[in-house]
Amino acid sequence: MNRTIEGISIPDTKMSREATEFIRDTESDLLFNHSSRVYHWAALAGQKRGIKADAELLYIGCMFHDIGLTHEYCSCDKRFEVDGANEARKFLEGYGIETLDIDKVWTAIALHTTPGIPEFMAPEIALLTAGVEMDVLGIDYQKFSQEEISAVTRQYPRTPDFKEDIIQAFYDGIKHKPQTTFGNVKADVLADKDAQFKPVNFCSIIRQSRWQG
Repeated sequence: MNRTIEGISIPDTKMSREATEFIRDTESDLLFNHSSRVYHWAALAGQKRGIKADAELLYIGCMFHDIGLTHEYCSCDKRFEVDGANEARKFLEGYGIETLDIDKVWTAIALHTTPGIPEFMAPEIALLTAGVEMDVLGIDYQKFSQEEISAVTRQYPRTPDFKEDIIQAFYDGIKHKPQTTFGNVKADVLADKDAQFKPVNFCSIIRQSRWQG
């Protein structure tokens, strides 16, 4: 595996190497490659925005952000984001990482499906969400060069039907706990009071994104 792509390197530390092995052994190729791309988009976004994050913390956050969608690490009562954040915390505690840094990673994972908030927080938090939004929704796609996009997706390829596959992965990970989808109360209030209100549909955005396949 090429550990450096377009100037972005996976941290060459024991913790990062073992995180890679753990996620590769735990997640499907779909989620492992997605998480790996998220790290590279996040790190590249940091360069473009002039934001400096701790690369090792960012990498751990990116690699663990979807582990809550797997059968082994999915609870019956918590949001999948919290499941992933809790597993990342447990992993980091095993390496003696400081509580403040663990909290950054925990928060980054817990908020990665809550747009509009992470961008105002610590770099590791802001960039993880940026990486997820780039890979799943194509947000800021135009800010990445074709060389960057090709280099990352060549190393960590998408499935032929990535858009539908990632939607299915989300569904499989949360279908047994629909109560955890309660969240953005503002949309409920608008829908209750405004007959013309139409909430933005996450799946529609994925299907309409610029990504092909």
